[in-house]
Formats: sequence, structure tokens, C-alpha cells
Amino acid sequence: MKKVYPDAGTAMAGLVKDGMTLMAGGFGLCGIPEALIEAVRASGAKNLTFISNNAGVDGIGLGVLLETRQVKKMISSYVGENKLFAQQYLGGELEIEFNPQGTLAERIRAGGAGIPAFYTKTGFGTLVAEGKETRVFHGENYVMETGLVADVSIVHAWMGDTEGNLVFRKTARNFNPMMATAGKITVAEVEHLVPAGQINPDHIHTSGIYVQRIVHVPDAAKHIEQRTTRKHTSAPAATGGEV
Repeated sequence: MKKVYPDAGTAMAGLVKDGMTLMAGGFGLCGIPEALIEAVRASGAKNLTFISNNAGVDGIGLGVLLETRQVKKMISSYVGENKLFAQQYLGGELEIEFNPQGTLAERIRAGGAGIPAFYTKTGFGTLVAEGKETRVFHGENYVMETGLVADVSIVHAWMGDTEGNLVFRKTARNFNPMMATAGKITVAEVEHLVPAGQINPDHIHTSGIYVQRIVHVPDAAKHIEQRTTRKHTSAPAATGGEV
């Protein structure tokens, strides 16, 4: 089975349809599958539900799909960097299902592992728990959360081989690996594509059995969500013969 496709558009061809649920990996702007998101935009599919930690920022990441009004609902943890996201939500154009960040990660992991639901203390007694089953275990209150599965997962990996084995770097490991397991179909964009067998098996984070399509994106942009710098101050010049 050939998994490598020549470009993101070809890799996503025929996969995305109106009303689908997709997962998009990444954390902030780190490790987002930007080329594949552009391919979703080009598909023109509408009324999409996206499961993602956040919605990127205005004009970057999932923000481009908010601009084209292709997203109906977001299942997310953090949305504070995207003004358009807030405008659409407050204007009733966009549904949001907020999740505590750890709960969202575990819901995705559970979905990929075939676990339909689990209990967590997080959110009990808050708006997060409204309408959900609660139970007491060992004298402690817990909320039931359901696992999440997507029609299509799109992820970004630092390295991958032609069989779909993936390696993620640093912050990009927060959501990409678990999303790769929780999609009925998973498409991965990789910065470094190598022949099968070239990645040390002990270094693989996601096995190729979870990945159906791959596209090589060697020039992926490295965006910075909030650039913070410290003002440079020069040391005082030596005086009085000091060395």
C-alpha cells in the first residue's frame, strides 16, 4: 500500500466532506499541520467540527478555516489567541465545547485506545460537568467523559518513514501522537521523510499502522505565537585603568 502522496492537496483528496469531524494536532502554533489545513480549506467542505487544543491565531492554523466559515464547532481547551474565534462564538456563529486541557488529551487518547468513557475529578461541580454522569469512587466525586474519535486526523511530525512511522519533537508531542491514533483515517505531514527501516524502532512515537497517508513538507513554517524578548543592556565601559 503506497502511503506517500506528492502534495497536501492530493493527500487530502476525497477525504473531507461537509459535516465531518476532524482532529488537528499541535499546541499553540507548534506542530500544527499547516499544509493539510490549507488542503481542507481548498476542499471547500463546510459545517466541520474540529477537535484541537486551540484554533491557531488569526490567519494561521485553523484560523484560516474560521475566516472561510468552514467550521461549525470546536472541541477545544484554549482559544484566547484568536479574535475571530471569539467574535464568531459571541455572535452565535460557532459552537464551542470547552474541555480542561488534560481532559481533552485523555478523551483523545481514550478514543484511540477504544475506550468509550472514563471518569475524572477535573471539572466536577463546574459548568464542565453539566449534563454529564457523575459517580463517587472511594469517597471522591468524578465526572464521566467520553472518548473522542474523528473521521479524519491531520498531524504534523518532525520525521516519518514511507510506512508511516512517525517521530514528533518536543512540544509537538502534546497532541499529535494521540490524535494520530484516534482518526478513522490519519494523514501526516512530515518535515523529514526517510525510507522504511531508517528510524530506530525505539525512537518511533506513532506506529505506521495508524497512518494511511503521508506528505513530505520539508519547508514547514515555524511560527511564534507571542514573541517575547528582553531589552539588551550593554555593560558599562571599563574606566580608570580597570581591565
